[in-house]
Amino acid sequence: MIRVLLVDDQPLVRAGLRMLCDTEELIEVVGEAGDGEQAVRLAERLTPDVVLMDLRMPRLDGIEASRRILRNLPATRIVVLTTFDDDDHLYPALEAGACGFLAKDAEPAELLAAIGRAAAGESPFSPRVLDRLVDQALRARQPRRATGPQLPEGITEREREVLALLGDGLANAEIAERLNLGVTTVKTHVAGLMGKTGRANRVQLAILAVQLGLSGG
Repeated sequence: MIRVLLVDDQPLVRAGLRMLCDTEELIEVVGEAGDGEQAVRLAERLTPDVVLMDLRMPRLDGIEASRRILRNLPATRIVVLTTFDDDDHLYPALEAGACGFLAKDAEPAELLAAIGRAAAGESPFSPRVLDRLVDQALRARQPRRATGPQLPEGITEREREVLALLGDGLANAEIAERLNLGVTTVKTHVAGLMGKTGRANRVQLAILAVQLGLSGG
């Protein structure tokens, strides 16, 4: 059972998310929070596996709430739910430790699958949100660089293939099927890529893949 905490300042949004989660027997909504401070308190008390986190909320925003939750509960997986006017919050949320990013208008099946992927240690994201994360990263983190990032030396051809598929948003099982590899082997390649590139998680690897032009973006 995947224990989920819903965090959004709009009651109707939380109600819709709860109804959706209730359709999946392997997901249990253990609590709801209407602001960041309440989210931190409930997370500490309920220890959810996955938090669906809004970014703009009163009292404490989703970025700082994510940071505080992960400080005390590092195993918790936080998936950000974003709208198209949240761009300035996306990269800070990534830095705060969010493992995934979904548009609020994502299909129900996509959201349910994202919860499962997050709980399994992967980093779900909508391709459109990835594009915006890349734009934000380039604007905010590389304003003076004449050239984009380079692929570090020592990356194997297989790792390059895995990196490209991460940029396309594929899960480990999908990458394994595409490349005719075992899932454990894919996990090893992902871990190796993190070490060689200095990226902390799959989302950052996916951003790198798009920046390098390895994926379809």
